[in-house]
Amino acid sequence: MSLKVVIIDYDIGNVRSILNAFERIGVLPILSRDKNEILNSDGVVLPGVGAFSHGMENLHKYLLVETIKEYVKSNKPLLGICLGMQMLLDESEEFGKTKGMGLIPGKVIKMPTRDHQNEKLPHVSWNEIKQINNNWDDTILKCISDKSDMYFVHSYIAVPNDDDHILSLTEFSDYEFCSSIKNRNIYGCQFHPEKSAKNGLKIIENFVDIIKEIKNG
Repeated sequence: MSLKVVIIDYDIGNVRSILNAFERIGVLPILSRDKNEILNSDGVVLPGVGAFSHGMENLHKYLLVETIKEYVKSNKPLLGICLGMQMLLDESEEFGKTKGMGLIPGKVIKMPTRDHQNEKLPHVSWNEIKQINNNWDDTILKCISDKSDMYFVHSYIAVPNDDDHILSLTEFSDYEFCSSIKNRNIYGCQFHPEKSAKNGLKIIENFVDIIKEIKNG
């Protein structure tokens, strides 16, 4: 079955590793910011690294905010990665308040750290993702073991209003934060699955399986 997966191109970050990850599991994604390409795709990935305000500025610049919202209404899967996940929320406090896309109620804050731990931001490391009260079956984390290591690079974290939207938690400097989210057909990873070795590729594969399931109806 031929799948059309679009990686949204809005001039934020290096997406080569994401393209490579999909190619390694046999899917050839399209890098595009074209509205018709996005709306006619079977699955969409919103990548991103850097500042929230810059990311939102570029999404507006290329008229992508309304396109993404329209796409989400189709019930087809969307995956936000790192900054791409954060921009799914209502707002961020990074460099002053910036409005997000409001697809998942909540906000983005600077990650709290404990002084006695002598841990510095950004959080750049392999770290565990932990189950809470969720069952990871039928999500992008299907067949991922509890406390599996993923690769993180960030200083800000997503704080969803509804705990039911939190798919996993991760601990840094004695503080637990949301490391992945789910709200209907919307998924997000604070970590980088495309840089998280075997487990990361499994997450990409799970996302593709969800795309296939929805496409087949």
